[in-house]
Amino acid sequence: MCQNERVKDADKCVHCHICQENCSFLKKYGLDIGDTEKLKKLAYHCFLCGKCSEVCPVGIDGQGIIMDMRRARVAADNGAMVNKEYKRTISEKKEYSYRNYRHVTEKSVLFPGCNFPSVYPKTTKALVELFEKEAGIGVVYDCCGKPIADIGMVEDEARIVGEIQQRMDDAGVKEVITMCPNCYAFLKANLSIRVVNIYEKMRKLGLGKKCLHGGLIFRPCPDREKGEWIEDIAAFSDGEFQTLDAIQCCGLGGQGGTKEPEIAKSFAQIVKKYPQTIYTYCGSCAGNLTRNGCKSVRHVLPEIVGTNEKPDTIKSLINRMRTKYL
Repeated sequence: MCQNERVKDADKCVHCHICQENCSFLKKYGLDIGDTEKLKKLAYHCFLCGKCSEVCPVGIDGQGIIMDMRRARVAADNGAMVNKEYKRTISEKKEYSYRNYRHVTEKSVLFPGCNFPSVYPKTTKALVELFEKEAGIGVVYDCCGKPIADIGMVEDEARIVGEIQQRMDDAGVKEVITMCPNCYAFLKANLSIRVVNIYEKMRKLGLGKKCLHGGLIFRPCPDREKGEWIEDIAAFSDGEFQTLDAIQCCGLGGQGGTKEPEIAKSFAQIVKKYPQTIYTYCGSCAGNLTRNGCKSVRHVLPEIVGTNEKPDTIKSLINRMRTKYL
């Protein structure tokens, strides 16, 4: 659906307040997704979690509407505002500072993304060695482009995706194995080559340990609606997972935490009330929730690989920088 159609789609809003009841951001400002004029000023306060789209009874794509507002804002001043307010993200991600294609292989390649290696460097190293040894599969360190896309920088988003596609084509890559649900959803929608999640690939290759025992699992935003990844993760567990639906987002999504730090922290406060281990399969979620005091959050990959690594939230930037030289 094009931008004008999505904005027009907001006119279908019946103001039932269901989106408001399910979104901490909308609730704070007393808005529904149909309140587009007021939302234009708050477009960058949204976490882009998609909860409003998920619960809307008339099928409004709220996440898409907010993205269109952001894109319009960038176009209005040629990106002056976002270049000032999101300078750090743009300086690192627009031309990804730690890109490394030295170990790319034909046919299949591991794509850790930029956040997982930041908080799980030991597990990243273990996985890279495991895939190379057992399947002859190499690794690429790059940012998928979603952080730039979320800011609304359409032209840079297209360029980044096009350059990734070209690099993969030049190397003869036919399959990208993602460790991050955000990378998976974004690249799958934008690349013409096969994109799979790491659990599906490990299951098919017979890699990893069946060492999980079910329990509570927090599904990251890109996989919350379909739950595709959980089906593959279940192959490494002898028990069933129950999804934790008490929070809508880890607080890092869509740059929303920058504008709404208190809302972001409130998500972690809810998680902290659970005494048991909370599993997730997103490095960003695990890192951000741990950074905000949730010591019981564990990523499933370190368990399956056997590193039992906890997220490193202190040296995350240094860990990410190191990928350039691996």
